[in-house]
Amino acid sequence: MKFFVDTAETAEISELASTGLLDGVTTNPSLIAKSGRKFLEVIAEICDLVPGPVSAEVAATDFSQMMREAKILRAIAPNVCIKVPLTPDGLRACHALAQDGAAVNVTLCFSAAQALLAAKAGATFVSPFIGRLDDIGQDGMALIADIVTIYRNYPAIKTEVLAASIRHPIHLIEAAKLGAHVATIPPSVIRQLYHHPLTDKGLATFVADWAKTGQTIA
Repeated sequence: MKFFVDTAETAEISELASTGLLDGVTTNPSLIAKSGRKFLEVIAEICDLVPGPVSAEVAATDFSQMMREAKILRAIAPNVCIKVPLTPDGLRACHALAQDGAAVNVTLCFSAAQALLAAKAGATFVSPFIGRLDDIGQDGMALIADIVTIYRNYPAIKTEVLAASIRHPIHLIEAAKLGAHVATIPPSVIRQLYHHPLTDKGLATFVADWAKTGQTIA
């Protein structure tokens, strides 16, 4: 499974990228707004930090303006992935961009039918939102299962399932078990993945035992 980080904070991206665990980045207008910085500058800086796909979302809702914005975003760096909403205009833009060789992330997916449309439009990634479905009493993980099953039925489909709106490590593990290709994860959740009380306890024991030997390695 590929790990993308879901943030526009470049300091956090840089720190996580240094671990070698990061495969890409997703951003959206809300995350850019939180950063308080200029959109194009942030995307350019992120693309310099991460060689993998960096999802940059269009702000427009109509096809023509989406295409104009996508042209500007694609010029920033080769690893920009254009993010479009799962709407008729968004899917039309996805198809046109994919035909022109662009990577496209179709976002705001909440049904298997929508995911099938995204694949038909040539999306590189489709982003089903797990947490937001859970918030309204629906089963976000069931959606991941449905999309993965449908895509596996058709070898011609190359669209990758990008599990989004991940709220905690269990979301990530369940999505991985179901076969999602990618997860985009907030930095706080990525950091939670490291921790287990038995790891901490074991390390404390090793450190204490080593100190008793009075030895050093270097």
